[in-house]
Amino acid sequence: MKMYVISRARSIATALLCAIVPPAAPAATPQYQIYDIGVVQVGDTASQGFGVSHAAIAVGRSVRTGGSQAFSWTLKGGIVGLPNLAGRSYAVSNSANDNGVVVGTAATTLFGSSRLPVMWQNGAVSQLPLPPGETLGDANSVNASSVAVGSVNGGSLQRGAIYSGGSGTIITQTTANGSYFVTAFGINDSGRVVGQGIDPQNAARNVGMVYDIGQSMAFEVGALPGMNGALAFGVSNTGFVVGSSMLNQGSGLPFIWSDKGGIAAIPLATGTTQGSGRAVNSAGWVVGNDSSAFSIPFLYNGTTTYRLADLIPPNSGWDLSMNTSSSALGISNDGIIVGTGVHNGETHAYAMVPAGPSPTPTPTATSTPTPTVTPTGTPTATTTPTPTATPRPTPSPRSSPLPRARPTPAPRP
Repeated sequence: MKMYVISRARSIATALLCAIVPPAAPAATPQYQIYDIGVVQVGDTASQGFGVSHAAIAVGRSVRTGGSQAFSWTLKGGIVGLPNLAGRSYAVSNSANDNGVVVGTAATTLFGSSRLPVMWQNGAVSQLPLPPGETLGDANSVNASSVAVGSVNGGSLQRGAIYSGGSGTIITQTTANGSYFVTAFGINDSGRVVGQGIDPQNAARNVGMVYDIGQSMAFEVGALPGMNGALAFGVSNTGFVVGSSMLNQGSGLPFIWSDKGGIAAIPLATGTTQGSGRAVNSAGWVVGNDSSAFSIPFLYNGTTTYRLADLIPPNSGWDLSMNTSSSALGISNDGIIVGTGVHNGETHAYAMVPAGPSPTPTPTATSTPTPTVTPTGTPTATTTPTPTATPRPTPSPRSSPLPRARPTPAPRP
C-alpha cells in the first residue's frame, strides 16, 4: 500500500511499527472428525446421506434387499429409521428442517418407480397432496415453515411443485423468456426456490431457476464464461445459490451466486476437471462433488476449495477419493457436512463434524441475510455414534455406485 510521509519522524515511527507487528497468518485448513452414520437395521447393505438441516439433523436412506428405509440422524441421538408409506417399500429422506419435519420420496423400486412425495412428522409418515390430476411426485427440500418443494409427473411433462398448507401446486411462474421449472431442488426459510428449468427456445440448454414465492416471475442465475446454462441445486437462508454451469448438456463447473454478486466460479479441487456445488450454508460455505476418474467431494470456504479426504484423520478408515460412490450433499450452519463414502469397504452415510470452531468466511459473492429459525427439537435414538478410528484400507476403485435418490437431470431433446 502506497504511503504519503509528511515527516522523517513519522517515517521512522512507521518503520518501527511495521517491524514489530507480524503479518496476518493465513487461514488455517479446517479439520474434521468423521462419524459413520451406519445403517437402520443389522444386515442392511448400504446407507447414503442426502442432506442436513441448518441445525444438523442429517437425512438419507438405508438400503436392504427388497427395500430401503429413510432415516434421520443427530450427533447425540444417532440414526432413527422412519416408517415406510404403505405400498411403497423404497423410501428416502432428502431434507429436514430444524423442527424435525422430514420430507422425501416413497417408491416401488430403488430407482424411484411410482414415486410419491412424503413427509415424516412426530414419527408418522404421510403422503403430501399432489396437484389435481397428478399421480407422481417427489419432495426434495423443506423449510422452517414446513413448505416443501420437488416435482410432479415425469419425462417431458415433469414440472416443479410446491407442497404447502395441505395442497400441492405446480410452479407456473416462468422467466422473461418463458423458461419453466422442471424440478425444484431447494427452498430456504424466506421462500426462495431453486432448481432445474427448460428454455423452450433452446431445449438443449439447462436453466438454473430461482423463484421467490409470492413474486410474479422466476429468473435464472445465468452462466459462467464459456457456458450457456446451469443447474441450481442448493440455496441458503442468506440467498446464496449453488450448482453447476455448463454448455448445453455437457459437463459442468461449480458456481456460487447471489443477488449482489451474481454468478462466480468455485475453484475446482486439485486433480479434477468438472464439478457441481450441491449445498451452501448461511456463511457461504459450499459442499459438492468434483470429479475426474473418481468422485471427489469438496468443501469451499469462500476462498479455497478442499478435498474432503484431506480434512479428516488419516487413519479413519474412510475412502473419499478413490471410488465413484462418494458425495457431499449437505452442510449445516455450524459446518457439519453430510454425504456418502466408503468406510472399510462398505458404502455408508457419514457426518463430518468440525474438530474446532469454524471460522466465519467472507465469500466472494455476498447477499443480504434473512432471519433464521431457532430449532425447537430434534429426533432421538437409543445409540450414540463414536468417531471412527480403524485402520484405513488400501483404496480400490468401485464401479457400481448405488442409484441416486434425487432426480438426476438428463439430456432432453
